[in-house]
Amino acid sequence: MQIFSLLVFVSTIFTFILTSILAISTIAPNQNISDGQTITSDDETFKMGFFSPNNNSRNRYFGIWYNKIPVKTVVWVANRDTPILDNSGVLLLNDNGALVLVNRTSRVFWSSNSSVTRGNDQVAQLLDTGNLVIRNRNNMDPENYLWQSFDHMGDTCLPGVKFGKDFVRGIDNYFNSWKSVEDPSRGEYTFRFDSNGYPQVYLRKGSQVTHRNGPWNGLRFSGSPNLKQNDIYSFEYEFNEKEVYYKYEMLNKSVVSRMIITPDGFIQRRIWVERTQEWVLYVTVQVDDCDRYGLCGPNGICDINESPACGCWSGFEPRFKEEWGRADWSNGCVRKVEMNCLGGDGFVKFSNVKLPDAQKAWYNVSMNLKECENECLKNCNCTAYASLDVRTRTGCLIWSGDLVDIRMYAENGQDMYVRMAAAELHRNAKSKRRVRIIVIPVAVGLTVLLGIFLYVYRRMKLKKKGLSSIVRDTKIGKEKEEGEDWELPLFDFNTIANATKNFSHCCKLGEGGYGPVYKGMLEEGKEVAVKRHSRQSKQGLDEFKNEVQCIAKLQHRNLVKLLGCCIEGWERMLIYEYVPNLSLNYYIFDEDQGERKLLDWSDRYNIIAGIARGLLYLHQDSRLRIIHRDLKASNILLDKDMNPKISDFGLARSMEGSTTKANTDRVMGTYGYMAPEYSIDGIYSIKSDVFSFGVLVLEIVSGKKNRGFHHTNHDLNLLGHAWRLYQDGMQLELIDGTIKDSYSRSQVNRAIHIGLLCVQKYPEDRPNMPMVVLMLSSEIPLPEPEQPGFFTERRPQDGRSSSSSYNHLSTTYIQPR
Repeated sequence: MQIFSLLVFVSTIFTFILTSILAISTIAPNQNISDGQTITSDDETFKMGFFSPNNNSRNRYFGIWYNKIPVKTVVWVANRDTPILDNSGVLLLNDNGALVLVNRTSRVFWSSNSSVTRGNDQVAQLLDTGNLVIRNRNNMDPENYLWQSFDHMGDTCLPGVKFGKDFVRGIDNYFNSWKSVEDPSRGEYTFRFDSNGYPQVYLRKGSQVTHRNGPWNGLRFSGSPNLKQNDIYSFEYEFNEKEVYYKYEMLNKSVVSRMIITPDGFIQRRIWVERTQEWVLYVTVQVDDCDRYGLCGPNGICDINESPACGCWSGFEPRFKEEWGRADWSNGCVRKVEMNCLGGDGFVKFSNVKLPDAQKAWYNVSMNLKECENECLKNCNCTAYASLDVRTRTGCLIWSGDLVDIRMYAENGQDMYVRMAAAELHRNAKSKRRVRIIVIPVAVGLTVLLGIFLYVYRRMKLKKKGLSSIVRDTKIGKEKEEGEDWELPLFDFNTIANATKNFSHCCKLGEGGYGPVYKGMLEEGKEVAVKRHSRQSKQGLDEFKNEVQCIAKLQHRNLVKLLGCCIEGWERMLIYEYVPNLSLNYYIFDEDQGERKLLDWSDRYNIIAGIARGLLYLHQDSRLRIIHRDLKASNILLDKDMNPKISDFGLARSMEGSTTKANTDRVMGTYGYMAPEYSIDGIYSIKSDVFSFGVLVLEIVSGKKNRGFHHTNHDLNLLGHAWRLYQDGMQLELIDGTIKDSYSRSQVNRAIHIGLLCVQKYPEDRPNMPMVVLMLSSEIPLPEPEQPGFFTERRPQDGRSSSSSYNHLSTTYIQPR
């Protein structure tokens, strides 16, 4: 009997221990969590319990936060509007299957309102996704959850959350900002689906709409051109009679990401960077002023690349012109000719637009575009139409009355068709015909005469004033002469001469392919770097124009800032912000090792990450997609804090729309950094910049140049040497000997691995810069690299190479043949 009793006792203890292990993430009926206790999800990603938003607050809230992230990041709060004022809070699962938050006096501060009449067979569980659910004990099917926190968002949307409306269950799941970063109570801003008309998402401050995402067009929201397929997350949109929602999932589970609405009303996607232990902004929904709802008023259209940004459709004019002169566009535009329903109205197509507010629009998902046009013509109140799905040009969306909140995009916009009166269409067509009849023969004649005149004029001016006449014939010179604002100051020669002490040798920072570079001090005390063109330089007017046009409007912390230029007489000078620590190659290629020792591993990794962010901006986030084409160590400048700044855009090329590559028969760049497809076939793309970046990474790690690298055991260049070491599992031997006491083994391995991925032979195998930035800032698994391109050293032939430049703001390039 004693043995039996002992066995029963041991069995009970074992069952209790096993139940405790298995139920670490669950709450059974009549169990509770008191203030000071927590529950963790099974994979320990999330934790829930009581917290205070700051150390000085006595307010206690029950919430869920990331368990493994040292910066406490709360993703959901139960009692956000009703804090408990002491530590007596308790969360329990009651007999009716509802979660209830009470204090010592049994006052209810929050309840899940999920009461059921199925006995005590319910449990509450914190899932690995961050979702707190109430379910039947033996039923794990998400479709059968009795309640879930994912249906009751706060300021955060996690992967897997359905952000939208469930018409059957009456659930409206939307963002609601915190009042402040230290107060989780409901703030002023909401980001919410509105199913009136055709569903859209509105950002509101109180009841006032401040931003609109636009209707879904089959690929993305019409007002989110940057929402596109990527290597980081997938997304889906669903709209049917039961529900409308948007949700996203991470493609790599090791990447930690969340969408939030900030207390000041910005919708952002953020990614946790393990290396720097911080949340980094990946993308924001509101990009510029044109994202302000209805900025240009009814029938007005916003184009951020115009000045002013607001304008009217063709066929429209400002309602009150004097208001537009005061930059007050609130009353918008009106038609020049009113529509006549029976008078043969027609349509004018406008492309790359954000579709107007569709809250009062009519839609039909089964119509094609032609049927949509006919439907609009039959309705005298119809003012415009567009397709619902841009992939198939199917579905019909029709507007009546004024068109509100429209903007232009450079890419990923949508076509829409605006109704015009027959008289307006006839006037436009007649005007075009008249212009063609008159202008074409006149233009031909004038072109011939102008060509003769310009030829004679050019010959005469070249003899008298040399190069200055060529400069004034450039787009830059013309625009300035005509008084147009191209947003780049012109400095006169005397100002720059005074700033550089008449180009004194003591102010000279160095000399590159373009010419000498001087340090200068403007009269107001601002330090500048002046790049002065040398008459002996092989770089000419094209490179000067290109650098000005490419970089003038670029603004990023990892790009050098162009302040202005000087085009006077023979002079062509570029004036930049002064970056005090010279260029990267001055440090990593220093043979005496003195300067190399100044860059420890942490500095080098930060430089790699900064260059990557600068390239990401050029390739994806700038107004035009920029391909640098001459990324190398001497074109990376270091500021006072050793932060990198990409410079020298003389060879850069810009691309519009979705174009990512082009070709040229004038291959220019620097041997050792050029991708195979560019140097051999003249094909340059974002992936050729990625190749150059990969070379830079391996140079920064090793302190050795790719071109000219020598090893006693083989004839490989630096890429080949790194590849061989990687294959042999000895990649750490690549690291610069001057930093062997400061490096992180895992970071060095990761940097070399990423560098080899970037220099793979075929461009399609190389990652793009968003993926490179993510790989550098997280611990996601990396694919195996393939063989690099150009990994054997080729002896330079006469006239086809130039030594690396060590000069501030230098340009060193070659033109292969």
